[in-house]
Amino acid sequence: MLLGIENLLGDKKLQQELVGKRCALVGHPASMTQSLEHSLDVLIEKSPIQISSAFGPQHGMRGDKQDNMIETADFYDPVHNIPVFSLYGEVRRPNQKMLDSFDVLLFDVQDLGCRIYTYISTLLYLLEDCARTNKSIWILDRPNPAGRPIEGTILESGWESFVGASQTIMRHGLTVGEIAHWYVKKHNIDVHYKVIQMQGYQPNIGPGYGWPSGDLSWVNPSPNAASLNMARCFPGTVLLEGTELSEGRGTTIALEVIGAPDIDFNAVLKKMWEIKPEYLQGCHLRPCYFEPMFHKHQDKMCHGIQIHTDFNAYQPDIFKPFRLVVLMLKAIRLLQPDYAIWRYHDYEYEFDKPPIDLINGGAFIREWIDDKNAEIGDLEKHIWRESVQDCLIYS
Repeated sequence: MLLGIENLLGDKKLQQELVGKRCALVGHPASMTQSLEHSLDVLIEKSPIQISSAFGPQHGMRGDKQDNMIETADFYDPVHNIPVFSLYGEVRRPNQKMLDSFDVLLFDVQDLGCRIYTYISTLLYLLEDCARTNKSIWILDRPNPAGRPIEGTILESGWESFVGASQTIMRHGLTVGEIAHWYVKKHNIDVHYKVIQMQGYQPNIGPGYGWPSGDLSWVNPSPNAASLNMARCFPGTVLLEGTELSEGRGTTIALEVIGAPDIDFNAVLKKMWEIKPEYLQGCHLRPCYFEPMFHKHQDKMCHGIQIHTDFNAYQPDIFKPFRLVVLMLKAIRLLQPDYAIWRYHDYEYEFDKPPIDLINGGAFIREWIDDKNAEIGDLEKHIWRESVQDCLIYS
């Protein structure tokens, strides 16, 4: 298997298209070759491509920023003597100074396959700004660790934000290159873009089911994305960022675990099995205890559940992390009607909407959970049906 960056490095014809042009790289710590060389280093040291600047998305080029709304500053790379601009600092879109630093933008960022993961919002903004300024953008494709399954609700019109820049599904099933095709089509973007495809990528094959296990080492694409298991769970567990429940930040298994100090999760699991057992399939659910060292419920013992997909019998087409977590929140509401589930705070530069609604791209999920008369069929009606077949690159 070859990544997009590796196909570019091995194709002299592609490189020749870039010779004489100033190129910029959008990257982060997971922008690695299979031999764990960073894309910025190999492009500068092992190709004729002129890299004039670089860009870091949320968490930064170095990936050192832990949480939401913790910004990264611009800096000057001391090794390669180029400016590294932040797209998660004073701006989320490149300003004119940044745009003036390149002719062709190379986007080589590892995504997690979830709408709320902000790297694909950054990609959409860059496609639009390159179109506006007559710049070219090349997407160096990478695997989608969440695989091909599609699940969740569609972002509603008027709810666009940095954690949902387009009316895309929560668990979208696309690689970065494929979602670039989706954006160009969906938003009618007149941009000169090219997707440098992977070679030998088989997203439907186990044991990785989207992640080329055995070929590609896991490098955290963000500080709390510590495992393939996390990536598979994230389209569901990310909902917890809008709740008072802990998603495990402050532990070594962030966004793989759900818990709180004042909830009996054995009772929650029992209620979930009573309501909709189909939503609990394809994974293992392990009752556990954990104590966050920072973030929500710091230094408090939490009872909770860890979601496991890291076993041979994992079934990606049956595992529904979005439905699983929504059902869990519904069970909590039924068991403890007065429990303060929802968190209200500034979230990804939005200051007047509940974070849970921003995450879901609308108020329906929160309202469905809070409505004691709402039924599972009402939830199923909001599951996304739109086809992405014409955007797929890899069978």
